[in-house]
Amino acid sequence: MGEGTQRRLAAIVSADVVGYSRLIGVDETGTLDALRAHRNEFIDPKIAEYGGRIVKTMGDGLLLEFTSVVNATQCVIEVQQGMAERNEGVDEGQRITFRIGINLGDIIIEGEDIHGDGVNIAARLQEIAEPGGIAISRRVYEDVQDRLDAPFDDAGEQTLKNIARPVSVWRWSTFSTALTSVRATEPVALPDNPSVAVLPFDNMSGDPEQDYFADGLTEEIITALSKISRMRVIARNSAFAYKGKALDLRQVASELGVRFVLEGSIRRGGNRLRITAQLIDASDGSHIWAERFDRSVDDIFDIQDDITKEIVTALRVNLTDGELAAVWSRGTNNIEAWQHCVRANELQYRFNTSDYLEARAAAETAVALDPNYAQAWATLGFTHWWDGRLGFTGDSEAKFAKAEELANQALALDDTLALGIGLSVIVADAVGRYDEAIAIAERGCKHHPGNADIRAFLAFAVLHAGLYVEAAEHYRAAMSLNPFAPNWYHNGLCRALMLQGELDQALEISDSIIKTDPNHLQSHLYRAYILQRKGRASEVHEEIRKILRLAPKLGVRHLPRLFLHKGDDDTQRFLDAMRKAGLPE
Repeated sequence: MGEGTQRRLAAIVSADVVGYSRLIGVDETGTLDALRAHRNEFIDPKIAEYGGRIVKTMGDGLLLEFTSVVNATQCVIEVQQGMAERNEGVDEGQRITFRIGINLGDIIIEGEDIHGDGVNIAARLQEIAEPGGIAISRRVYEDVQDRLDAPFDDAGEQTLKNIARPVSVWRWSTFSTALTSVRATEPVALPDNPSVAVLPFDNMSGDPEQDYFADGLTEEIITALSKISRMRVIARNSAFAYKGKALDLRQVASELGVRFVLEGSIRRGGNRLRITAQLIDASDGSHIWAERFDRSVDDIFDIQDDITKEIVTALRVNLTDGELAAVWSRGTNNIEAWQHCVRANELQYRFNTSDYLEARAAAETAVALDPNYAQAWATLGFTHWWDGRLGFTGDSEAKFAKAEELANQALALDDTLALGIGLSVIVADAVGRYDEAIAIAERGCKHHPGNADIRAFLAFAVLHAGLYVEAAEHYRAAMSLNPFAPNWYHNGLCRALMLQGELDQALEISDSIIKTDPNHLQSHLYRAYILQRKGRASEVHEEIRKILRLAPKLGVRHLPRLFLHKGDDDTQRFLDAMRKAGLPE
């Protein structure tokens, strides 16, 4: 080692501006001025506050060194939160957004500069961080997990460019923070009937691609239990909010309003599975039941049934004959078809064109392998429905027609299938068959009394039929089963309250949705309507500007299709208010 060169352990932070070349190409002077202002007014003082050192700048990026990994992590979380606030009101094409990587490792110091694998890993973590987010290595996570109240999600082992060994990665984003902020501050009252949350099974296989297999097992158990009328079963969306997190099961149970929690793990090696599961009474931390299954992959369905039966037996739930048949019914005995269907559902949650096309291909493979697999037909139908709604491949009307055809195919095979029922409801509602949509959803609730999404689909149907009070009740019932409900639940409740004239409650909900998703167009539209009704003119005009930044070509003429409403008077009232608010025709 040369003279003046030394080594030390340090927390290294690598950050860069997302889309910097594009920003410079559009407005070089404005971009440089904005970046300089952010640094001088906010970022550099924040780094100094936490004892960081700016090693060097690289045009669009920063390399930082901290002696404390906790200080480094807290610093960049506050930077990302602060940048989100500073970007509010700025046109999306002009926002300065960072992605940041943090590593804890040995560095080589040469003068003022630093080098080494520790620096290289930080730079590669930055490259895989989400815009506005942070990616950290295992060493960082182990140091900060019990010292910072920050929700990091386990992203598994990642192969990073020019790094010899895979690196275990955790991610933080402003979405994770928003999710944490909506958790109940007071314990949820326990229901009289047995109540259970099935947490995502941990993937212990060392292969992130096997996550879908573990998630599929979890979802199958949730689906089976939700068919039992005398149990309260927490929905997938809320249970999966805890995926990859270190958990205090008593806190989880309190937040979800349940007494019992099922947790487990799955390890897959070739054709062999090792699955562990344990049912815990969160009131005192005692184990009600625990088991380990060492079986072949072909036994996955039997393992699902065994776990479900053990839960029902342990909680002393008596099933009706109809519930017995429904709970133990199985969509397919073809393990390969099941895996493709599970994979297709997992890909759909990512909401982008390439993953949707891959999801469709996986669902098509599933139905080819087992043409009698109703779940696979419904999954394929949803790929066409979302394609129509989000415009991935064009020709929305054809996609909706295809979705209806596939929903009918699924229900012809299994008229109790939750996914098929939900798809049928939204297809019927979209084309104005409101009474049919309600009837389908009500039948679904009878078959799946504990399914939050089916109850929300019923709320969706009665809302569009003009039954606003009833819709609000159904949305709230769905939310009780899904405490971390997706925004489409909250958006529906907002509209139901808005059309009842409960403007203050509706405004509070639209504000909370926008806080977690600033680009949620419908919430901005409802907010503009509410503000117009309340006579807050200056705020209305600002809201219209935000709407047109999100959808520059949107006009009043487009709203009837977006509104999807049976009540002509209510639709006209909404359109008139939006005209007065300043939305173009």
